[in-house]
Amino acid sequence: MMKKVEEVLKKLEEGGFMSLSLKERKAVIREEAAIYKKLTKKEKSRMLDEFVKLTGYSRCYASYVLRTYGSKVVVDLENGKRTVFIGDDLYSGKGLKIRKRKRERVYGEEVFNALVYLWKMSDYLCGKRLNVYMKEIIPILENFNEFPYSKEIKEKLLSISPATIDRLLKKEKDKFKLKMKGKTLTKPGTLLKHSIPIRTFSEWNEKEPGFVEVDLVGHDGGNLRGEFLYSLDVTDIHTG
Repeated sequence: MMKKVEEVLKKLEEGGFMSLSLKERKAVIREEAAIYKKLTKKEKSRMLDEFVKLTGYSRCYASYVLRTYGSKVVVDLENGKRTVFIGDDLYSGKGLKIRKRKRERVYGEEVFNALVYLWKMSDYLCGKRLNVYMKEIIPILENFNEFPYSKEIKEKLLSISPATIDRLLKKEKDKFKLKMKGKTLTKPGTLLKHSIPIRTFSEWNEKEPGFVEVDLVGHDGGNLRGEFLYSLDVTDIHTG
């Protein structure tokens, strides 16, 4: 054993850390990491300086190696899978078994179908508004026997967050992107804003009804060619 240690030390002196075999490098790291974890913060800093000189690693990576050696580290790979490295495997590049995240699907197909049903009924509201709308519309639909889903589905719909609504509906939104709604044809013109005086007689009072914004909407399905309907959308700032 002593002879082997002497051989490793001789290699270190002659060719540096990278002249060691992979097995020898791991043995050095294992010993250094065991000492490092027992030191105080100030002592760790000094040891880290020495370890960086010894190995040629960057200070950041050297600190990571000493902190995590022998620990379980979960790495997210580019292909979406996750690999768990433990101990020597972390520095050999060999992961243990690829483990997929086992998370139960809370909102299944029935919840998704019910969500799409209410989303279309609401005229394709965003997640935040749909979240509020569902709390109002579901009891009304139940009163008229127009909610064809179970109590369990209802409870899940009422507990779903706005962010999850948007995530679940993303593919549907992409699918109906062009045919869902018309798009505004009102373009904000900076030239007009500078050349035409606005709000000269009175400032807007957005806390009272009567101050509106007007928007021209073209119901063109995403294609401006040919004939299609226009609508003028007037929104009261206070009442909505």
